[in-house]
Amino acid sequence: MISRLEGKLVAKELDRIELLTSGGVGYELQIPLGVLESLPRVGENVSLHTALVVKEDGWQLYGFATSDDRALFFTLRSASGVGPALALGLISALGAGRVVRAIRDRDFATLSGVPRVGKKTAERLCVELGDKMKEFAAEAAPRGSGGGDGLDAGAGDAVRALVALGYNQADAEKAVRTSLDGKGAGGTADVIRAALAVLQKR
Repeated sequence: MISRLEGKLVAKELDRIELLTSGGVGYELQIPLGVLESLPRVGENVSLHTALVVKEDGWQLYGFATSDDRALFFTLRSASGVGPALALGLISALGAGRVVRAIRDRDFATLSGVPRVGKKTAERLCVELGDKMKEFAAEAAPRGSGGGDGLDAGAGDAVRALVALGYNQADAEKAVRTSLDGKGAGGTADVIRAALAVLQKR
């Protein structure tokens, strides 16, 4: 198993990065939103805990800021019907701490507000994983803030990230505009967090 990678960040997008190791091997890693927020500039070194998922149609690496986040990813995947995309989507949409709290507290409304997580899946997560959440510290979710007056380049990136998480284009754009309305400037990740908070209140 590839459990950790360290190297130069050569490319980054909203949901994935490319990392070049000192040995000259490049790896693509899919990442949750929390990792995007903590990434250095392209060209600088980065170190991530990784999870390797092997499927019939190929291998995929997932990168996490902490070993606890990686462990949560594996725990979510152990629930019936939860694949890597859904596990990553939960961590991206809610943040690791809020996922832990929602499952532990049987907060079906919060869980089912995540794209592709319906009521039955939310209930299954709580029933199957509730006891396992005691192993994780439910830290406070990161605080988001909006920025700008319209859909500039950063806001456009935020919309694309929300669509990638499973929200439809119209809802994503509306949430981003709402999160930006009357707020101070913030980075793309801040806008995404604020828009997610808007969407989850609906």
